[in-house]
Amino acid sequence: MPKRFIISGGGTGGHIYPAIAIANELKARDTATEILFVGAEGKMEMEKVPRAGYRIVGLPIVGIKRELTLSNLAFPLKLGRSLLKAQEVIRNFRPDAAIGVGGYASGPLLLSASLRGIPTLIQEQNSYAGLTNKVLARWAKRICVAYPGMDAFFAAEKIRLTGNPVRSDIQFADQQVEAGQLFFGLESSRPTLLVIGGSQGARTLNESLEAGLKQFVDAGVQVIWQTGPAFIERARAAVAAVDSPLIRAYDFIYDMDKAYAVADAVVSRAGALSVSELCLVGRPAILVPFPAAAEDHQTKNAMALVDRQAALLITDQNARTELVTAALDLLNNAPQRQQLSREIKTFAKPNAARDIAQEVLNLTGPGLA
Repeated sequence: MPKRFIISGGGTGGHIYPAIAIANELKARDTATEILFVGAEGKMEMEKVPRAGYRIVGLPIVGIKRELTLSNLAFPLKLGRSLLKAQEVIRNFRPDAAIGVGGYASGPLLLSASLRGIPTLIQEQNSYAGLTNKVLARWAKRICVAYPGMDAFFAAEKIRLTGNPVRSDIQFADQQVEAGQLFFGLESSRPTLLVIGGSQGARTLNESLEAGLKQFVDAGVQVIWQTGPAFIERARAAVAAVDSPLIRAYDFIYDMDKAYAVADAVVSRAGALSVSELCLVGRPAILVPFPAAAEDHQTKNAMALVDRQAALLITDQNARTELVTAALDLLNNAPQRQQLSREIKTFAKPNAARDIAQEVLNLTGPGLA
């Protein structure tokens, strides 16, 4: 009988793409494996997962706002409905194991699976464990993590240090330099800066870039700028105002292997997926952590690299005044770029998807479930 697995979570690309990488690895082990994704209605996984070729079911779950809002009053009702639907999905699909990658939907699904005796695995992507995973860890059989020291949050005997899975094409980015230059229309003789604020964009990064576009043009720097959908029209207007072919703005970049391939330096938020990709491709990076991330986990992710001289950090508060200058300085400092590249590669976990898939399969073996 082919194995059947549910993978649950989402909300951001940082949850979705590792989930897809795990699914792809499980399918590569046995093409007969059946995989069902469970996400949150209205979230980006409902579009990104089918694009990757997998079926997904949505739960009506929502998050709790930190401030008092009327939407919080609906949370208990939506949680109850989500638990009932999760139980129905599990009854109908009959998974051999359930995998949670973080995000709203992973809570109801993994809790329902655990209560039915189905073995569960949690993938914690950040250096500071999220609330949902800390709660679910009580029932989880395995907890795959990306950073050492996670026994501060989870039982040590359940932890496996695997790293975060990334899209498989990212691992071959260095082979895509010429293809990337052609794809983005770049000149090989000019330095290139890649700016990525996550799948939804980052207002601080966008406004910092918008104010500094002329400085990049004057310095002869090519910029590949992922803005997110909400800022793209404003970005296009800013690019038109400087009237230079050196600046290219995109709402979303699907060909990230090509983008990393041509980048001499990267400006990025410090989400778990972005950090893992930067480690794998070994690009010198300036990290600008999102200060409102839960438990300030993006700063903790960034500091794990900064403390080892593997990345630079600029706070969100200072980005509008410091980021453009810091990026230009880095592009003009080849020895520093080489040192950052060398150190960040030491954090890479290229076999993360393979190792997590193996842990999932171990849960379905005799006596291990």
